Amino acid sequence: MNVEEIIKTNVEMSLHKRTIIHLSLVMNKVDEEVALSLKPFDISIQQFNVLSILRGQKGKPANLSTINERMVSKMSNTTRLVDKLLLKGFVSRNICKQNRRKVEILITKEGLNILKRIDGILFETEKAILKNFNESELHELNTLLNKF
Repeated sequence: MNVEEIIKTNVEMSLHKRTIIHLSLVMNKVDEEVALSLKPFDISIQQFNVLSILRGQKGKPANLSTINERMVSKMSNTTRLVDKLLLKGFVSRNICKQNRRKVEILITKEGLNILKRIDGILFETEKAILKNFNESELHELNTLLNKF
């Protein structure tokens, strides 16, 4: 991915600026590919993230605050995402008996089933996105990204 070619410039950029633009372009490309994989399931990346968080709860309920803390994209409106998943039957929402202001959210059997269907397709998408890297390079890339 040649940054200058993509943004159509001949202007010399500082290494810092080029790196930031490059990271943004890569992030957008990854998001596009993942969103394309999820499209047949009528699930957004953020909705998938919520379902994955709830699956990770292993049958225990989570509240909106817990889900929001664990979201990859912190800008998401968690309440709206949960509402959409509720309409699709992928989550259930209950008022906590001990604290009526606390809302507990659980993934449903339908939610677990859709994640099972998505898992294999997403695995293949991830492999395709990273096809130009060998395992050693992926470890190195992760080490570099951890510096953020």
